[in-house]
Order: sequence, then structure tokens, then C-alpha cells
Amino acid sequence: MGARVRTIHSMTGLPPREIQRLFFADPNAIPRGRPPDSPEWYHSANLLFRTDASIFATTYRRLRQAGFGPDDALVGAYRHYRTVCQAPHRISFDRAFDLASHTDGIWIAKSPSFSVVTCPSCTSEFLTALGTVPRSDACPFCKLVQRYGNDPRVQTSFPVRPLPYPAVFQQEMMMRQKKERDADGDCEAPISSFPGDTGDR
Repeated sequence: MGARVRTIHSMTGLPPREIQRLFFADPNAIPRGRPPDSPEWYHSANLLFRTDASIFATTYRRLRQAGFGPDDALVGAYRHYRTVCQAPHRISFDRAFDLASHTDGIWIAKSPSFSVVTCPSCTSEFLTALGTVPRSDACPFCKLVQRYGNDPRVQTSFPVRPLPYPAVFQQEMMMRQKKERDADGDCEAPISSFPGDTGDR
């Protein structure tokens, strides 16, 4: 997922030379440049970066609370982030590693400096400095909604997804119920109609 040697070393404990041998047969493929290692980045980032970071961090926090170890939670949360956010992704795996480190006080961080809090207005969870009292004016998701109608960048990053057509949903439910009955060997049972069906009129 594009991780630097330092990130892989911190997560696995493998020596850097072994990591290069296993994952980077071509020395030119090794990611270069300074890796993310400062929690200050988040506080000065623009709205879209803070929103993406919060999406990753809240998923990571939920996985940790569910009992997953930090390695598995990091990989799972990052994969989930990439499925729900539009490409190109603003948060790299190294950045996600840095956020997780400073949320839990592990790997490259000696103590936590981030926490996930719940917005008192929209009830979304978002990333903020440790010890911060949750406020709606600090919530990136509240700001996202406020700007949505007038900011093309926000609209492009978070496009509206159409809801499934009700008739299609009903047909899928009917087919699923029929398969379950056939598998159980039950007799044919009437399928209850949905409100608004012609049979209800």
C-alpha cells in the first residue's frame, strides 16, 4: 500500500535491509522523502484532508475498541478509508500510520496527542487534539455540509450517491426470502407487501 521502509520496520520489527530485500527488489521503487511524523500537520491541514483523516481515524479507533491489535486495525481502517473516499486519496498509508501512532501513543509516538470525539451537533466522530472539548465549529463534517452547496472541490470529493430504486430493493428481498425458504424446505409462504404496493390500495 505504498508504505515506507521505516513504517514497515516499525510495524513488523524486520530489519530495514530485510524489508528492502523482500519488498523492494528494485532499489528505485523504495519510497523516498521525509516520512510524516508530526501531529501538527493535522491542525494546519485544509478541510478535505482533515475530513479524510477523521474517516480513517474513527475507523481505526472502532477496530481497536473491538479488540483488534494496532497492526490489523491500521491495515483494516486504511483499506476501508480507500473504499469510501474518492481517489486520488489524500491520506497515504504512511500518514495513516502517523495518525494511528499519535492516537494510541505507539510506534513512533511516545504518548497520545490525538483523540476521537463526537460532535454535539451532527454526532459524527472526528479527530482532534487530545483533551479537546467537542464543539460543532471544530467538526470537519459540519463544515463539509455547510460548504457542500457552494464548493465544487467538496462536491467532487464527496459525490452524491443515488439511493437504490425501491422496486429493485423489494425484488431482491423477495428473491432472498425465496432462496431461504427453498434451502430450509419450508412450504411457500406469502410475502408481505411493502407500503405503497398496488396490492395495498
